[in-house]
Amino acid sequence: MSIRIGIMGYGNLGRGIECAVKQNPDLELKAVFTRRNPENVKILTETAGVYPAADVEKYKNEIDVMIMCGGSATDLPVQTPEIAKLFNVVDSFDTHAKIPAHFANVDRAASESGHLAVISLGWDPGMFSLNRLYANALLPKGRDYTFWGKGVSQGHSDAIRRVKGVKNGKQYTIPVETALEAVRAGKNPELSTGEKHTRECFVVPEEGADQEKIREEIVTMPDYFDEYDTTVNFISQEEFDRNHSGIPHGGFVIRTGKTGWNEEHSHVIEYSLKLDSNPEFTASVIAAYARAVYRLAQEGQTGCKTIFDIAPAYLSPLSGEELRAHLL
Repeated sequence: MSIRIGIMGYGNLGRGIECAVKQNPDLELKAVFTRRNPENVKILTETAGVYPAADVEKYKNEIDVMIMCGGSATDLPVQTPEIAKLFNVVDSFDTHAKIPAHFANVDRAASESGHLAVISLGWDPGMFSLNRLYANALLPKGRDYTFWGKGVSQGHSDAIRRVKGVKNGKQYTIPVETALEAVRAGKNPELSTGEKHTRECFVVPEEGADQEKIREEIVTMPDYFDEYDTTVNFISQEEFDRNHSGIPHGGFVIRTGKTGWNEEHSHVIEYSLKLDSNPEFTASVIAAYARAVYRLAQEGQTGCKTIFDIAPAYLSPLSGEELRAHLL
């Protein structure tokens, strides 16, 4: 039997989820829910329907896992706890500083309703988080470094598009090369948040908008830009369409550490990603964890979990015997 998937929101991530479901034969897209007029939302899966988000409760017996595809700034903090009252859910909430509060809210809703939720999936938070945990456990005497980019941050881009007067916008996260080289060389530099990355925004303002006010609101935005050297470039829609239509991203998780009785030996663990499409890779991670959520829910687990709590075998469609024979 296929695992029945629902998608809440059909933007870049929602479209990526649809593609990921197609690549996993044990998953089946049953429905897409949207706040837009469903008649204006065209999906690729001929066997799935598009329905108003307001009607989602009507389908609670037809979907095994609901994948939340809204933005972290304002959508997911409200939507994920509400939908967890009705369905097993997965989301990609990526505001690191607010994950503990989001976890508590979702855990309460899912526990009380008997559902299972996994939050903050993707590559960071997500796969990068998992590799930080592994590296910390392996090299307890060491230091962590995470570099993102160069690439488009979906969460940060969503945040700038919500600024009053912004018609369209995209944000690039750029590693500081000198800092990255120092870490790889084992120099263990002390780096502040702003010393590791810069942020560059390309904004299409609405006609007559106060550009200086937009710039000030972006560069001082808490949890997103206030700790970084942030550049805001105002451009036309034509230039935006010509030069900023893609959504690439990537980055590096590095841990430097010492072993030996006198800590005489040095080691560097590095995990890197180079992504043509940020949302499609994020969707691929989420699809694997949707499988895990279904399996764990079948075992009777409820409440909220993160990527740290789920054993790798639950992600794979292969049996334990197949995993031991081919991947171990």
